[in-house]
Amino acid sequence: MADSYDLIVLGSGPGGYVAAIRAAQLGLKTAIIERERLGGICLNWGCIPTKALLRSSEIYHYMTHAEAYGLSAEKPGFDLSKVVQRSRKVADQLNGGVKGLMKKHKIDVHEGVGTLTGKGKLVVEKDGKKIELAAKNIIIATGARARDLPFAKTDGKKIWTYRHAMVPEEMPSKLLVIGSGAIGIEFASFYSDMGAEVTVVEMLDRILPVEDEEISAFMHKALTKQGMKIHASTGVQKLEATAKGVKAEIKFKDGRTETQEFSHAIVAIGIVPNIEGVGLEALGVKQLPNKHIETDPYGRTNVDGIWAIGDVTAGPWLAHKAMHEAVVTVEAIAGQKPHALDKASIAGCTYSRPQVASVGLTEAKAKEAGYKIKVGKFPFIGNGKAIALGETEGFVKTVFDEATGELLGAHMVGAEVTELIQGYVIGRELETTEAELIGTTFPHPTLSEMMHESVLSAYGRPLHI
Repeated sequence: MADSYDLIVLGSGPGGYVAAIRAAQLGLKTAIIERERLGGICLNWGCIPTKALLRSSEIYHYMTHAEAYGLSAEKPGFDLSKVVQRSRKVADQLNGGVKGLMKKHKIDVHEGVGTLTGKGKLVVEKDGKKIELAAKNIIIATGARARDLPFAKTDGKKIWTYRHAMVPEEMPSKLLVIGSGAIGIEFASFYSDMGAEVTVVEMLDRILPVEDEEISAFMHKALTKQGMKIHASTGVQKLEATAKGVKAEIKFKDGRTETQEFSHAIVAIGIVPNIEGVGLEALGVKQLPNKHIETDPYGRTNVDGIWAIGDVTAGPWLAHKAMHEAVVTVEAIAGQKPHALDKASIAGCTYSRPQVASVGLTEAKAKEAGYKIKVGKFPFIGNGKAIALGETEGFVKTVFDEATGELLGAHMVGAEVTELIQGYVIGRELETTEAELIGTTFPHPTLSEMMHESVLSAYGRPLHI
């Protein structure tokens, strides 16, 4: 006889494990199924361990530029294996933390591959053994994986996905990064700061293409200044591993085609949802054209009792979006009346050097939507804390509706902006206008003062520039 639950969650990434915890808090008998490690890709192979790597490269950058701070560091160096080891320890620590949370909330954890076998029914298989589970409601939170180039599969030796790039056995000397979204730019930043010669190729007309155009342009210049080669409107037509490394046929913006050789390549061209073998087809669960599962704003699919959250659904494909979706979906399952997730108020963050963060509409998107806008900008060079930190590269930009003062969007590039952006996220959630932001006292000296100054700038009132 199948073990029966109120809710079964398939997948234990940020969306999955948060869904299980919230369900347990609401008194639902809950189980979670995971085929690899609790915490999913984000905790084990994505968000968290990459930030550990980037922290190492950041400190190494400061060591090699110690003189700028009146310090000396003789012959700074690094041990790549120890850098990777630290990153893995961080992931292991958090994996253990999730295990503890499952135990604390009395959530049953079933290890293995879960497959839907009917409405409200699942089979979990591990090492040839199968167990049957049943639940009135099932949440699909199986996440996604890196997309391969159709003509060049990653081999883990010379052609990498983000997963390979996190545990390198050797340091690239000349690295090709294909794709300039957050993942591509973060790894480009890490390896460049660690001493690799980095080339970034992007098919679209600018890097970080989802960001405001001014942010993209600034990052292009900043990364080029650091020594990277950046090629937008450029595609890789062929990619093959060789005895020495990687050979790439690159078609540039002007139509010129050139074959270049690299020691390694990272493919960062997007994701593919993990839907194979889940059993969606047999139940008739609808999918979007890109194969992601179609849901309503509360995570419902077209099949009663089947829900979906996170990277297996429509974007943005971000861990914090998955976690918030998890809470909304579970509360809907429990019969509460949660507010649907507002995707327009989900911040995007890129943890490169310099960092990038944004929320809401870009200036171009606001105009396309028909708004008459006011735009304010303030540079890092005008901020006392930024100067004291030696981090004068960057700016903060805000976009307002001229008619109502609504904060339509905020865009930032520079040191620690991934921590600052939440101020604007809260502002949007509270439906703040420029009046409240102008009337707020920001502490001095802090980087956050630039947020205030940017708002003041939009209304012709900047104080420090």
